[in-house]
Amino acid sequence: MAINRDSNVYTLSFAAIMVVLVGGLLAFVSLSLKPIQKANQTNEKMQNILQAIGIEETATVSRDEAGTIFNDYVKRRITINYNGKILSDLAVNDPIKPQDKLDAFNIDIRKEYSKYIKPIMNANKGNDEKIKSELAGNENIHFPLFICENNGKKYMVTSCSGKGLWDDIWGYIGFESDGKTISGAIFDHKGETPGLGSVITEDWFEKQFRSKSIDENGYTAIQVLKPGKNLDNHQVDGISGATFTGVGVDEMMGRSMEVYYNFVKSNPEILN
Repeated sequence: MAINRDSNVYTLSFAAIMVVLVGGLLAFVSLSLKPIQKANQTNEKMQNILQAIGIEETATVSRDEAGTIFNDYVKRRITINYNGKILSDLAVNDPIKPQDKLDAFNIDIRKEYSKYIKPIMNANKGNDEKIKSELAGNENIHFPLFICENNGKKYMVTSCSGKGLWDDIWGYIGFESDGKTISGAIFDHKGETPGLGSVITEDWFEKQFRSKSIDENGYTAIQVLKPGKNLDNHQVDGISGATFTGVGVDEMMGRSMEVYYNFVKSNPEILN
């Protein structure tokens, strides 16, 4: 019996078969690439943490190299809550287990910001004390920190996440052994405007934060100002034409670094 290739039945059957075949092929490719994608994400996170230390030895580490040397510098992975209580404290010999949700390396700061922090901030705009109170009472919010060592000197790498003009922005901030002087900063974003907000990832912007202090007789947030102003030890130049991205960096650092500052003040031995 000859097949009528001009019939609707033939056309629909052929289309259905192609959909199944192509869908199956795409699913196979996706599953095959998933381990590679996960490994790349892990190495990129390690790369960001290492570069945030702010030392010459890790300044230009590549994503592929990061996984190899990560434990040479990162000696402790600590997770605290908003009130500074230690929830997890793992040493360099403790392997990173994906199923351990309290391991500092496994904390997804972007997800926590979107799911827990942003709703609190939106519901309490203009009421800083209420925001702090609700953040302190939410057990789902974690603050990962990494104690690093190089040539006998300790550093602390912290993290922050917030909102830029269009989407998520986030960063890793390194501190000297005094816990208040910034040693390095690495920022990233999901969808800021190319040539404007996206510039937060460029060296000239990140390097401004080095040697800035979050302490002046108490916690002092780092301010991101409009370019061209006279700057003190707690201020950096923003980016022309990217005011909202600068405000986002300012806000996320101010909110997160206060938690880390209070923790180190209460636990000075952590960096000794």
